Amino acid sequence: MLKICLRWLLRLIYKVEITGLDNYREAGKRVLIVANHTSFLDPLLLGVFLPDDITFAINTHISQRWWLKPFLGLSKVFPMDPTHPLSLKDLIHHLENDTRTVIFPEGRISVTGALMKVYDGTGMVADKTQATILPIRIAGAQYTHFSKLQNLVRLRLFPKISIHISKPTQIDPPHNIKGKERRALCGQLLTDIMANMMFDTSHYKQAIFSSLLEARKIHGGKHIIAEDLDRSTLNYNTLITRSIALGDALAKITAKDEHVGVFLPNSSKTLMTILGLQLNHRIPAMLNYSTGAANVISSCHTAQINTVISSKRFIELGKLQAEAEQLSQHCKLVYLEDLAQTISTSNKLKALIKSKTTALWYNTKQFDADTPAVVLFTSGSEGTPKGVVLSHANILSNLKQLESCISFTSKDVVFNFLPMFHSFGFTVGTILPTVSGMRTFYYPSPLHFSVIPEIAYEIHATIMFGTNTFFAAYAKKAHAYDFYNLRYVVAGAEKLQENTRQIWADKFGIRILEGYGATETSPITSVNTPLHHKSGTVGRFMPRMNYKLEPIEGIHDGGQLHVSGPNIMLGYILPSNPGKLVPPESVYGKGWHDTGDIVHVDHEGYISIRGRGKRFAKIGGEMVSLVAVEQLAINAWPEAHHAAVSLPDAKKGEQIILLTTHSNATINDLMLASPGVNNISLPKKILVVDEIPVLMTGKVNYPAVIELATQLVI
Repeated sequence: MLKICLRWLLRLIYKVEITGLDNYREAGKRVLIVANHTSFLDPLLLGVFLPDDITFAINTHISQRWWLKPFLGLSKVFPMDPTHPLSLKDLIHHLENDTRTVIFPEGRISVTGALMKVYDGTGMVADKTQATILPIRIAGAQYTHFSKLQNLVRLRLFPKISIHISKPTQIDPPHNIKGKERRALCGQLLTDIMANMMFDTSHYKQAIFSSLLEARKIHGGKHIIAEDLDRSTLNYNTLITRSIALGDALAKITAKDEHVGVFLPNSSKTLMTILGLQLNHRIPAMLNYSTGAANVISSCHTAQINTVISSKRFIELGKLQAEAEQLSQHCKLVYLEDLAQTISTSNKLKALIKSKTTALWYNTKQFDADTPAVVLFTSGSEGTPKGVVLSHANILSNLKQLESCISFTSKDVVFNFLPMFHSFGFTVGTILPTVSGMRTFYYPSPLHFSVIPEIAYEIHATIMFGTNTFFAAYAKKAHAYDFYNLRYVVAGAEKLQENTRQIWADKFGIRILEGYGATETSPITSVNTPLHHKSGTVGRFMPRMNYKLEPIEGIHDGGQLHVSGPNIMLGYILPSNPGKLVPPESVYGKGWHDTGDIVHVDHEGYISIRGRGKRFAKIGGEMVSLVAVEQLAINAWPEAHHAAVSLPDAKKGEQIILLTTHSNATINDLMLASPGVNNISLPKKILVVDEIPVLMTGKVNYPAVIELATQLVI
């Protein structure tokens, strides 16, 4: 009777909704229920809403607290210490009988809002007993006053609470792994189960603007989320209102489902332009202004872009008059300054009303989460840029995958200097903080090596995303205290060099988290996290990503990586077939993307990049990684920049040429720096140059390097 009364009361107060009861029944009678721990309400919620009698395995000292005893009286209690071997043995014996036992594997209430450390002991118990694991996610309780997030989220009196019961599963580690290694692996497998649970129950099947509206509801309309060099700040209310007003103006000069070029720098206005286009079923196509007019025009031709949005101020400050002139000969160039003149007071008033009545107005627009949200273009580092089409669900699923592994809060300040035309800068640097309540400072260029550390210090940045090239340059210019407030520094797009990792650790006391991805994967494929980190790797796959390694002749320690998952692109738009979407497909079937990268995946799931498939040279029938050749140069001359390429060779098919900025570089020095190196891995020639061509994203511009090497060799 008490359960029934409490169930009625909790439903009245928190509108508690429980889903997945079929999974509960399917799990059987000997079940280990694992749940995330968001608040002091969690045991009460599970005790009241789960059917049958359940047992709670609760930390001994917590179970003895006087205020908790009345609630625990509703269920059986199994007091235990998750760090004590005898307690774990007792729990194992307990689970040898038919029982439905709840345990919170984190061992404590979350103080981050995300999953915290999962104790290995719970995974070991599941392994020893072979009990069915039933993952349950409690969502919404973190916003009550019973949570420990008072200073991180906006607490409310009666937030909606949901209980999601996932499909039952089991832990099944390889039989040949024993002892401590097996225990650690079981803990890792349980962590993966819970991370998958967090992702599976997240709401990513929606439009980006819908996610923005949800974020306003969670964090409040007056919560500030954007700032740029103009030093004007935007809160959710202002961002939504201005995006609606700008979107209405853009809708008058464009057509539904049209690809609209965006030729703008990192700024709040660019964010509003993107949201305004998406809001009206227009697809922003982010143009890379750093690669010259020819590549921009090629991108417009590929995506069949007729209208390009830009800014007179940007064109002037960026000294892009020549590019704008050439672009205007192929497309209609519309400037934001001129567009602003067309937005009348009545238009602004309509936008304000719409922003306040979004529940009625926006829901009538019927957005499909699987429709295109953006067109990004590959960097062109290996040829003519291709258009990569990402859906709303692609982008939001990738962000939810990341949030399942790393905790972000509304107190975080993201310093985004990566251009929005780059997938890293668009998805992680722009959309992630916008829909997650983090404040973002937009800076137009990552190349200002002396300025960026100063701004990071001034704005109290807590998160930075970048590349090895940029982080190495910032470290040289920055004062040791400039990055004092940083929580996360995440590197991607290129290999993180050991000397960069070391200088950040020594000078700033910061561990750089290296990740890996591609535009086609929205872009995150894997990342090291504070909880799961292995130096020299690019981390573990995102939740619910599948992978296969295609064997490659001559490669014995790895294979060519193919991936599938909810974050895989809708498809390519190719220069050879303008305007037509080509869905992803590889040798493993539709929906699979061939990354072109040669990787090794260890038994814990950590990925090591061996090199790009196209960046291997075949010397006398043997495959040689050009990345490995570059690493030899880094070992010998860590302060210089290097690039290795292959050119045709009459005798051996191909020859390796190393370009370096280190004066007096010799092959003998390479051999001395890396004793025992195979002769086949040594370059045939070393060319000393003043600088290595790079793109604005920080990647080496290999077509330009090949062209330069060809000229110098001849």
